[in-house]
Parts: sequence; structure tokens; C-alpha cells
Amino acid sequence: MSSQADGDVCTGSGLPLQPSYQRDPSLAEPPPPGEPPYTRGIRAEGYRGRLWTMRQYAGFGSASSTNERFRYLLGRGQTGLSVAFDLPTQMGYDSDDEVARGEVGKVGVAIDHLGDMRTLLADLPLQEVTTSMTINAPASLLLLLYQLAAEERGISGSVLGGTIQNDILKEYAARGTYIFPPRPSMRLVTDTFAYCHQELPRWNPISISGYHIREAGATAPQELAFALSNGLAYVEAALSAGLGLSEFAPRLSFFFNVDNDLFEEVAKFRAARRLWATLMAERFAATDARSRQLRFHAQTAGATLTAQQPLNNVVRVALQALAAVLGGAQSLHTNSYDEALALPSEQAATLALRTQQLLAHESGVARVADPLGGSYLIESLTERLVSEAGTLIAEVDRRGGAVAAIEQGYYQDQIQEASYRHQQQVESGAVVVVGVNRFQDDVPVDVPLLRVDQELEAQQVHSLADHRLARSQVAVAAALDGVERTAQGSDNLLYPMREALRVGATVGEICARLRGIFGVWRPPG
Repeated sequence: MSSQADGDVCTGSGLPLQPSYQRDPSLAEPPPPGEPPYTRGIRAEGYRGRLWTMRQYAGFGSASSTNERFRYLLGRGQTGLSVAFDLPTQMGYDSDDEVARGEVGKVGVAIDHLGDMRTLLADLPLQEVTTSMTINAPASLLLLLYQLAAEERGISGSVLGGTIQNDILKEYAARGTYIFPPRPSMRLVTDTFAYCHQELPRWNPISISGYHIREAGATAPQELAFALSNGLAYVEAALSAGLGLSEFAPRLSFFFNVDNDLFEEVAKFRAARRLWATLMAERFAATDARSRQLRFHAQTAGATLTAQQPLNNVVRVALQALAAVLGGAQSLHTNSYDEALALPSEQAATLALRTQQLLAHESGVARVADPLGGSYLIESLTERLVSEAGTLIAEVDRRGGAVAAIEQGYYQDQIQEASYRHQQQVESGAVVVVGVNRFQDDVPVDVPLLRVDQELEAQQVHSLADHRLARSQVAVAAALDGVERTAQGSDNLLYPMREALRVGATVGEICARLRGIFGVWRPPG
């Protein structure tokens, strides 16, 4: 429970709560599920026709070890793949780069070239499951590697389904794995939109992320406002690049955090759908239902996991997952209880997946669409979140839109202030974190932890050296020159980048050429 200095009882984001709620006659009853503005869900039947995709995020060490984890999870009932990449890959560096030293394979899988992607995807049923890849600055390159590896196995791009995060704006505001300045980065995003429309029609070319904004300390209204404002910026950039709204808008997806405040989080997802449908209709005259429907993946809140009493995290994750399902998520990742200590062990990852399966098959929450719709509290919180987020969206507009607001440091300042206020409340005890600032004990942590093989980096660097020796240097040099020429012009970059990757160029080599043309981003101040 959160409380303000004046003694008001509040939601986790600081919205004041009354002792109880009655029907508010000023609030219009939202339309049924499946009808605009989709407050109550985008499908009339909810989960009756199809459950949400159970997608466990995984990636560590080598491509082969991550492939083994994927096959393990699929064998236990997971219905979608989700790839975590190591920090050098996220930043566009090869594993043998000086800046990659000590980070190879540590927080995700190392992918340097097409051979690594082949190994990562070996024997996985790519035509049957969808794959989400958490990658941003070099997202287009990892998508191209995925396509090339699939096509080598005879799987057409027309049947490949999945999502790349590809949300560079939130990297500048909250996460930090950017490479290029915002303007050329937006070009890469819109080039990817156009490429997917032509080559990968079932692929979602972006997952606009409120998740990392929330993890950085934002409130629920800020998460909504900044993610949706970023979404508006991507729509505007795509339209300016000459794409038709119906060519990309139906494939836009969002990625939200699920924090601890159950009712606020359910209301947040309902507010997100309503806001997006309204914004798309009012600003872009979107009439097609799929261009107005907000589809989202949710992940339980990593920032809420504690190293102290880590088994408490099982309960936190279950409550957060419940909020995501009550709020109508299309896809869900549940964190493992040991993630505050190490990469998830097989035991912890299985329990996280079982949490989703228990919700789906034993709790009854999937039997009715929007089961909390009509709750006086939920409807009031939904309205409040729409209002609070709408005010913030208007401020972003006043500053010139998302790109300008980020360049001015507005997002960053707002998130830092919210994070500081929350930390003050934790330290004062106004916000209780069980096992951390109350109900502590001195029992030592005793859970099995996964450790990445310390020899992995040397093995990856050696494998990369072998790859460089085996390829045609002439073909690679010519293809990289083609990437550079296209970067200097305005044609779609993904086609020359695909050719470069096909003949053996590495992610790091292509990013180095792009750095030479686009430059690198230095945050203001």
C-alpha cells in the first residue's frame, strides 16, 4: 500500500483511493468487449477462442545452450519463443571487439553472424511458434538473420511470425542500449516497417515498450503516456516515409510492465486500449479496426524481484501475471523467482511457466472477457489513468512530440523524479517491500543458481575468427560498401544489409559502417 505525505491512501503510482467505491453516474458505461474503443478487450470472446501466448524470455551464453533451453521450455508447454541477447549484440559490437570484453553471453545470447543464428534456431518449429526478440538498435539485423536462417531450412518469410522490439525511443529515455542518434534510428525503424510489409507479412516490426520505462522508475500514467507518445511518433515517421497506414498500423504491438498493484495494473491495460483507439482515430483517421486495436505483450516486473527471501518472488509474479490476464494481455512472460540473483535456472523457469498454466487452466479467469469490467473501482481507476496519461501526452505534444521531448530530456527528468520519490518511500517505510524493509530474516539464500561458463567468451571469439577465415572477404567488402552507399541515400537499408549478412558480414561490421555515416548518440548534458 502506498500513502502520500498528507496521509491519503494511494495506488502504487500515487493516485488517491477512496475507502470504498459506488457507481459514478458521470462515467459512461464502456462498450462490450470487441467493440471500439476496446476498453474491455479487442476480442468479444476474450480467451475462450485462444489463450494468451505463454512466452518465456530466455538467452544466455552460447547459441547452442540457449537453443537447448528453448527446446526444454517448448517440451514443457511453452507456446512462444522469446530471445534475450547479450549486451555486445544489443550495442552492435562483435564478441571479439575490445568493448565487448567481459560481457559476452552474460545477460543473453551472443549472436555475431548467420552461423550463430543457425545454431540458435536449430530444430525449432519456426513455422509453428512465434518468436519475440528483445533487440532495439540493431533489431533489423537480427530480424534479417532470423529470416535467412529460416529460409535456409525451406521456411518462407510469408509464414514466419513474431516480433522484434525495435523501439529505439525508449532506449534514449530509459534503457540506454542505443547506437545512432534519434533521427537516423527512426529511419531504420520505418525501413523495417516497409520491409516487413513486403517480405514478412506476419511479423510485428515493433513492440513499443512501456516496460523499460516503468522499470526505470516511472509511474503507471507515465508508462502509458510515454509509450503511447512513442507509438504516435512511429506512426508519424512511417507516414512521412510514404507508407500507408493500413500497411503497418495493424502490425504495431506494445509491451507493458505488470507491477504489484493489482487493480491499478488491470485498469492500466484497459486505459491503454481506450487511449490508443481514440488517438489513432482522432489523429490519423484510422477506421480499420486492426489499425485502432492495441495488442500487447506483458512481462511481470523485474524491478520488484528481491534477492532477499527470493521465494517471495513466486507470489509477486503470480499476482502480477493475474493482473495481466485480467487486463487482457495477448502474450505474457512470467519472471523466474531467482532473477534478482542470477540468470533463471531450469527449475525456476519451469515454475514461472507453470504459473501461467495454472492461471489458464485452474483459476477460471480465462473463461470470461474483462471479468472485472463494471467494478466501481476498476472503472474509476481506468478513467483516472486515461485522464492522467492524456495530460502527459498533451505535454509531450506541446514539446514537439516524442523525439523532441526525449532530445530535451523531458522523459528522462520525469522518470528520474518518480523513481527518486519511490525510493524515498521505500527507505522511509511508507512503501513496504516484504523481506527488504519489513519482515526481514537472517536465513541465508539457498536456491540453485545458473552460472555462465567462464570459457564461453574465448570459445565465441575463436568461433568468430574461424567464421571470418571461411568467408569470401571480397564479397563481404563489396556488400558492406553497398550498405554504406545506401545509408548515405534514402533507399531501404534492409535489402543491402540482408545481402551483407548472407555473404558472411557480422553484426558488428555492419553497425560500424552505419556509425561512420550516422554517427553515435551522446545524451544531452
